[in-house]
Amino acid sequence: MRVLLIEDEPKVAEAVREGLEAEGFRVLRERNGAAGMLRATTEPFDVILLDLALPGCDGLDVLSTLRVRGFNTRVLVITARDGVADRVAGLDRGADDYLVKPFAFSELLARVRALVRRGNSEPACFSVADLVIDLLVRSVERAGLRIELTLKEFELLEYLMRHQGDVVPRESLSRDVWKEVARSTTLDNVIDVHIARLRKKLEGEQLPRLIHTVRGVGFMLSEQAP
Repeated sequence: MRVLLIEDEPKVAEAVREGLEAEGFRVLRERNGAAGMLRATTEPFDVILLDLALPGCDGLDVLSTLRVRGFNTRVLVITARDGVADRVAGLDRGADDYLVKPFAFSELLARVRALVRRGNSEPACFSVADLVIDLLVRSVERAGLRIELTLKEFELLEYLMRHQGDVVPRESLSRDVWKEVARSTTLDNVIDVHIARLRKKLEGEQLPRLIHTVRGVGFMLSEQAP
C-alpha cells in the first residue's frame, strides 16, 4: 500500500514513516503543500496523510484542489487544530477522516487501514493454488505456512499475483516494480536473482512450481505451466 505523507515537522514525519513502513506500507513524504499537491496528482496512492499547517500552501487548499480536480484518494488529516470548526472545515473540504496531534501510532495505523479498506474496490487478498498474499497486513502463506519476504520480493510477488495467468514482460517489471524507465542487462540480472529467491521461498524442493519462465519474454504466475 502506498501512502503519501505531507508533513513539515521532521520528528512527526519520521515517526509516522518508520511506523508505517514497519507495517509494510510504502511511504513517500513531501514537506510543503505545493510539492505534496504535485506528487498527489501525478502518482497513485492508497491514502494521503495531510497536515494542515504547511508552508507555502495550506493543507485545506491542497485538499480542496484535489477534490475539485476529481482525485478521490482517501485523505486523513493529521493536525494540531482541534477545534470543532477546524474539523468541520476539513471534512467539508473532502477529508475522509481527521486525527488531532498528538496521537498514538496505533490509532493512526487503525485509521489508515480502515481508509485502505474503504478505498479499495479490489480484495485485500489474492490467491493462486495454496498461495495467499494479504496486501493489507503484508503477509504471505503457502500451504498454511507463513513465508517471510523482503520488501522487493513482496512487491514482485504482488505484481505477479495481480497479473496471474498472464505473461508479465521484463519491461513491465522494470517499469512498475523497479521504477526504471529503461530496461538493461544489469536490471534483467537483478530481476532474475529476485525471481530465483522468490521461487526458493515459495516452492522449495517439494511444492509444485507456480512461477514459470516464458523464455525470451518474462514470467507467469499460474498453477499450470504456459
